[in-house]
Amino acid sequence: MTTRVTVVDLGLGNLHSVHQALLRVGAEPTITRDPSAVRDASRLVVPGQGAFREGSEALVGPLGDALRDYLGSERPYLGICLGMQLLFERSEEAPGHAGLGVLEGEVRRFAHDLRDSEGARLKVPHMTWSPITLTRPTPLLDEGGWYYFVHSFCCVPTDPALTVATADYGGDFCAAVQRGPLFACQFHPEKSQRRGAKLLEAFLRWS
Repeated sequence: MTTRVTVVDLGLGNLHSVHQALLRVGAEPTITRDPSAVRDASRLVVPGQGAFREGSEALVGPLGDALRDYLGSERPYLGICLGMQLLFERSEEAPGHAGLGVLEGEVRRFAHDLRDSEGARLKVPHMTWSPITLTRPTPLLDEGGWYYFVHSFCCVPTDPALTVATADYGGDFCAAVQRGPLFACQFHPEKSQRRGAKLLEAFLRWS
Protein backbone atom coordinates (compact mmCIF):
# COMPACT_ATOMS: atom_id res chain seq x y z
CA MET A 1 0.00 0.00 0.00
CA THR A 2 1.38 3.40 -1.03
CA THR A 3 1.85 5.92 1.79
CA ARG A 4 0.48 9.39 1.11
CA VAL A 5 2.69 12.31 2.12
CA THR A 6 1.79 15.99 1.99
CA VAL A 7 4.72 18.29 1.13
CA VAL A 8 4.27 21.93 2.11
CA ASP A 9 5.25 24.52 -0.50
CA LEU A 10 6.69 27.58 1.23
CA GLY A 11 7.81 29.05 -2.09
CA LEU A 12 11.44 28.53 -1.14
CA GLY A 13 12.73 25.86 -3.50
CA ASN A 14 13.93 22.29 -3.02
CA LEU A 15 10.45 20.91 -3.66
CA HIS A 16 11.27 18.92 -6.79
CA SER A 17 14.19 17.03 -5.28
CA VAL A 18 12.18 16.18 -2.14
CA HIS A 19 9.22 15.11 -4.26
CA GLN A 20 11.43 12.84 -6.38
CA ALA A 21 13.16 11.36 -3.33
CA LEU A 22 9.78 10.46 -1.82
CA LEU A 23 8.65 8.87 -5.08
CA ARG A 24 11.80 6.75 -5.16
CA VAL A 25 11.04 5.24 -1.75
CA GLY A 26 7.48 4.37 -2.73
CA ALA A 27 5.53 7.31 -1.31
CA GLU A 28 2.67 9.16 -2.98
CA PRO A 29 3.65 12.80 -2.38
CA THR A 30 1.40 15.81 -2.98
CA ILE A 31 2.81 19.35 -3.00
CA THR A 32 0.44 21.99 -1.64
CA ARG A 33 0.05 25.47 -0.17
CA ASP A 34 -3.59 24.84 0.72
CA PRO A 35 -4.12 25.26 4.50
CA SER A 36 -6.96 22.73 4.48
CA ALA A 37 -4.74 20.08 2.87
CA VAL A 38 -2.01 20.78 5.43
CA ARG A 39 -4.45 20.58 8.35
CA ASP A 40 -5.94 17.31 7.07
CA ALA A 41 -2.66 15.59 6.13
CA SER A 42 -1.82 12.20 7.59
CA ARG A 43 1.94 12.64 7.13
CA LEU A 44 3.61 16.02 6.55
CA VAL A 45 6.99 17.10 5.13
CA VAL A 46 8.19 20.72 5.26
CA PRO A 47 11.36 21.24 3.22
CA GLY A 48 13.04 24.52 2.47
CA GLN A 49 16.17 26.13 1.16
CA GLY A 50 16.32 29.85 1.71
CA ALA A 51 16.19 32.59 4.30
CA PHE A 52 14.38 32.46 7.64
CA ARG A 53 12.71 35.81 6.94
CA GLU A 54 10.98 34.58 3.78
CA GLY A 55 9.99 31.35 5.53
CA SER A 56 8.54 33.29 8.44
CA GLU A 57 6.57 35.55 6.11
CA ALA A 58 5.22 32.54 4.20
CA LEU A 59 3.77 31.20 7.44
CA VAL A 60 1.90 34.36 8.44
CA GLY A 61 -1.82 33.71 8.19
CA PRO A 62 -3.83 30.58 7.33
CA LEU A 63 -0.91 28.40 6.21
CA GLY A 64 0.98 28.96 9.46
CA ASP A 65 -2.18 28.40 11.49
CA ALA A 66 -2.82 25.12 9.66
CA LEU A 67 0.74 23.99 10.28
CA ARG A 68 0.48 24.75 14.00
CA ASP A 69 -2.80 22.83 14.13
CA TYR A 70 -1.17 19.86 12.43
CA LEU A 71 1.85 19.94 14.75
CA GLY A 72 -0.47 19.94 17.75
CA SER A 73 -2.22 16.79 16.55
CA GLU A 74 0.57 14.26 17.15
CA ARG A 75 0.84 13.14 13.53
CA PRO A 76 4.20 12.41 11.79
CA TYR A 77 6.15 15.50 10.72
CA LEU A 78 9.46 15.73 8.88
CA GLY A 79 11.14 19.14 8.71
CA ILE A 80 14.16 19.54 6.43
CA CYS A 81 16.71 22.37 6.78
CA LEU A 82 14.56 25.54 6.93
CA GLY A 83 11.64 23.25 7.78
CA MET A 84 13.56 22.50 10.98
CA GLN A 85 14.61 26.07 11.74
CA LEU A 86 11.08 27.47 11.41
CA LEU A 87 9.89 25.23 14.25
CA PHE A 88 11.80 27.46 16.68
CA GLU A 89 10.93 30.86 18.08
CA ARG A 90 13.41 33.12 16.30
CA SER A 91 16.60 33.31 14.27
CA GLU A 92 19.64 35.57 14.28
CA GLU A 93 19.24 35.63 10.50
CA ALA A 94 16.02 37.66 10.71
CA PRO A 95 15.56 39.64 13.95
CA GLY A 96 11.91 40.55 14.49
CA HIS A 97 10.59 37.70 12.34
CA ALA A 98 9.02 34.90 14.35
CA GLY A 99 9.22 31.19 13.76
CA LEU A 100 6.34 28.87 14.53
CA GLY A 101 7.43 28.66 18.19
CA VAL A 102 6.47 24.99 18.37
CA LEU A 103 9.88 24.29 19.89
CA GLU A 104 11.57 26.62 22.38
CA GLY A 105 14.93 27.97 21.31
CA GLU A 106 16.55 29.94 18.54
CA VAL A 107 18.58 29.61 15.35
CA ARG A 108 22.13 30.99 15.46
CA ARG A 109 24.75 31.67 12.84
CA PHE A 110 27.96 29.68 12.91
CA ALA A 111 30.83 31.64 14.45
CA HIS A 112 32.97 33.62 11.99
CA ASP A 113 36.21 32.01 13.14
CA LEU A 114 35.41 28.31 13.11
CA ARG A 115 38.43 26.00 13.26
CA ASP A 116 38.82 22.28 12.78
CA SER A 117 40.72 19.98 15.16
CA GLU A 118 44.02 20.92 13.49
CA GLY A 119 43.38 24.66 13.68
CA ALA A 120 42.51 25.19 10.03
CA ARG A 121 39.78 27.74 9.38
CA LEU A 122 36.41 26.39 8.28
CA LYS A 123 34.24 28.11 5.70
CA VAL A 124 30.64 29.12 6.30
CA PRO A 125 28.27 27.87 4.98
CA HIS A 126 28.87 24.33 6.15
CA MET A 127 28.42 22.65 2.77
CA THR A 128 29.59 19.05 2.77
CA TRP A 129 28.98 15.51 3.94
CA SER A 130 29.34 15.08 7.71
CA PRO A 131 28.82 12.14 10.08
CA ILE A 132 26.29 12.41 12.87
CA THR A 133 26.39 11.21 16.46
CA LEU A 134 23.16 10.06 18.07
CA THR A 135 22.41 11.52 21.49
CA ARG A 136 19.56 9.04 21.97
CA PRO A 137 18.09 6.23 19.85
CA THR A 138 15.75 7.00 16.98
CA PRO A 139 14.42 4.69 14.25
CA LEU A 140 15.09 7.36 11.62
CA LEU A 141 18.88 7.67 11.85
CA ASP A 142 21.98 5.49 11.81
CA GLU A 143 24.75 6.11 14.32
CA GLY A 144 27.79 7.46 12.49
CA GLY A 145 25.91 7.81 9.22
CA TRP A 146 27.08 10.54 6.83
CA TYR A 147 24.50 13.07 5.60
CA TYR A 148 24.70 16.11 3.33
CA PHE A 149 24.53 19.59 4.90
CA VAL A 150 24.16 23.06 3.34
CA HIS A 151 23.65 25.77 5.97
CA SER A 152 25.09 28.82 7.72
CA PHE A 153 22.76 28.68 10.73
CA CYS A 154 21.98 25.96 13.25
CA CYS A 155 19.24 25.38 15.81
CA VAL A 156 19.87 25.76 19.54
CA PRO A 157 16.99 24.17 21.47
CA THR A 158 16.30 25.51 24.96
CA ASP A 159 15.78 21.91 26.08
CA PRO A 160 18.86 19.85 25.14
CA ALA A 161 16.74 16.68 25.35
CA LEU A 162 15.09 17.67 22.05
CA THR A 163 18.36 17.01 20.24
CA VAL A 164 18.52 13.49 18.86
CA ALA A 165 21.71 13.87 16.81
CA THR A 166 24.69 16.20 16.58
CA ALA A 167 27.35 16.85 13.96
CA ASP A 168 30.74 18.51 14.28
CA TYR A 169 31.76 21.66 12.43
CA GLY A 170 34.22 23.54 14.58
CA GLY A 171 32.30 22.08 17.54
CA ASP A 172 29.13 20.07 17.98
CA PHE A 173 25.85 21.49 16.74
CA CYS A 174 22.28 20.18 16.68
CA ALA A 175 21.79 18.09 13.53
CA ALA A 176 18.32 16.71 14.31
CA VAL A 177 15.53 17.04 16.86
CA GLN A 178 12.67 14.76 17.79
CA ARG A 179 9.62 15.12 20.02
CA GLY A 180 6.96 12.47 19.74
CA PRO A 181 6.14 12.06 16.03
CA LEU A 182 7.89 15.35 15.18
CA PHE A 183 11.31 14.91 13.58
CA ALA A 184 13.42 17.56 11.89
CA CYS A 185 16.94 17.57 10.53
CA GLN A 186 19.40 20.24 9.44
CA PHE A 187 20.83 18.03 6.69
CA HIS A 188 19.10 17.07 3.44
CA PRO A 189 17.84 13.46 3.22
CA GLU A 190 16.97 13.98 -0.45
CA LYS A 191 20.66 14.67 -1.15
CA SER A 192 22.08 12.05 1.20
CA GLN A 193 21.85 9.04 -1.11
CA ARG A 194 21.40 5.67 0.62
CA ARG A 195 21.26 7.04 4.18
CA GLY A 196 18.76 9.68 3.18
CA ALA A 197 16.56 7.16 1.40
CA LYS A 198 16.64 4.96 4.49
CA LEU A 199 15.48 7.90 6.63
CA LEU A 200 12.59 8.63 4.25
CA GLU A 201 11.58 4.96 4.17
CA ALA A 202 11.58 4.88 7.98
CA PHE A 203 9.48 8.07 8.07
CA LEU A 204 6.84 6.40 5.88
CA ARG A 205 6.51 3.62 8.46
CA TRP A 206 6.78 5.89 11.51
CA SER A 207 3.85 6.57 13.80
